[in-house]
Amino acid sequence: MKIFKTSQTKEIDAYTIAHEPIKSFGLMERAARCLFDAILPYLKKEQHIVVLAGSGNNGGDALVLAKYIGLLCKSMDVYLVDLKNKLSVDCAQAKINLEQSGFLLHIITDYSDLHLSAADLIIDGLFGSGLSRPLDDIWRQFVLQINQSGAHVFSIDIPSGLLGEDNSNNKSDYIIKAARTFTFQQPKLSFFFPENAAYVGSLTIIDIHLHPIALSSTLTPYYLTQIEDLNIKYRPKFSNKGTFGRALLIAGKYGMAGAAILASKACLRSGCGLLTVHIPSKLYEIIQVAIPEAIVDVDNNNQWYSHNPNVERYSAIGIGPGLGQEPDSYKAFNELLEMSKGVPMVIDADALNIISNHRELLGSIPPQSILTPHPIEFDRLMGASSNNYERIEKQRRLSREQNIVIVLKGAYSSVSLPDGTVHFNPTGNNGMATAGCGDVLTGIILSLLAQHYPSDVAAILGVYLHGLAGDIATESIEEESLIASDLINNIGAAFNKIKNKDNK
Repeated sequence: MKIFKTSQTKEIDAYTIAHEPIKSFGLMERAARCLFDAILPYLKKEQHIVVLAGSGNNGGDALVLAKYIGLLCKSMDVYLVDLKNKLSVDCAQAKINLEQSGFLLHIITDYSDLHLSAADLIIDGLFGSGLSRPLDDIWRQFVLQINQSGAHVFSIDIPSGLLGEDNSNNKSDYIIKAARTFTFQQPKLSFFFPENAAYVGSLTIIDIHLHPIALSSTLTPYYLTQIEDLNIKYRPKFSNKGTFGRALLIAGKYGMAGAAILASKACLRSGCGLLTVHIPSKLYEIIQVAIPEAIVDVDNNNQWYSHNPNVERYSAIGIGPGLGQEPDSYKAFNELLEMSKGVPMVIDADALNIISNHRELLGSIPPQSILTPHPIEFDRLMGASSNNYERIEKQRRLSREQNIVIVLKGAYSSVSLPDGTVHFNPTGNNGMATAGCGDVLTGIILSLLAQHYPSDVAAILGVYLHGLAGDIATESIEEESLIASDLINNIGAAFNKIKNKDNK
């Protein structure tokens, strides 16, 4: 699914109106009807509803929606905030239609005229995605009153005050904090940044049937991965373990064997034919017993990584989980990068930290390799960012400059590709914020890369599988109780769900 800038959304609306054809107000009515259908499961007939409409088209959406809600709910107040006595054409038409239907409309110009209680359900239609600057003083007072009311808030299209892309100069105290956001057609880029989670709440994307040609022809570098985008490779009947790739995992120092075990098990559970784990000699018995399916290659050093095996036989290499950052490890990693020019790598954890401390290594990373930092590791690599919009742009730039794929981990993990595109991942849950889940991700992606999935596909599919396994795990385990091993146990179910996506 494409993620458009707010300026592009306006162009797509205009194309739909011109080519469907449909009148502008007709499109507003259609959007409001789709919105009502999405909100309906959350409405309670006995609850008092407060609909807040601004003077633009987002306000018009709210007024049309109010007509539908008023036919269902017994108690409703509708406020139209008209500060300049100037409504958009469609908002003015929505106002006339609502009044002609017999509903009372409160037209106000001051926040003191707004009466709210914690028991209300507020429908926020003050500002839409066309907002291009932080709210001014008078609107800030409305937002403060809404946020301080304690009421449940549903926002139409985007929480009022939130900008669609870059909020670095916005004022966080003056953005509506919605419990739910019902956005039209495509999500907004700002929805995927952690600092905006408190405003967006739960997200529902509503198809309002904008023109398919406009949607398909409008270019964007931003995407939200959907299960329909993913395909699992067919495994031929007459196959052998060599058919499905040979992976090398370099991981674990003394005291960190668990990271190597988790990554190895995840790699094998994700379909890799042969896995060799290179570990310090002191971990030999632990790894051999814990992962009998893997080949174990021991380092000359008994406690940490210090030398490399022959890498020519491997189709992909993973390095980093529990590795440590000893001087010997830096030297060996530097040599590995020189040895592995034609072999794509998955670089994680301490391997990333070694690069951050020795930035000259960046230029030696094999093309199409995959880096999997969490935000702190990424900031060590690229410098601190004041917000996640800035961090995403740095991520895109680094992918383009170095011809690598970067997985920036977190809620809505972002995968940046050398072509400048970014793919946000929708799967996963907060139970996965626990030790070892990143090691599992490294193992999954390494496995897919070893099976000759292209790097972009391995990263996007791997992140989706990882999160989906976590989601499946929480069907029987509470999020608080989730551990990394639970993800490994559900990788197979995640594969199955993707394979059978067309048989819902």
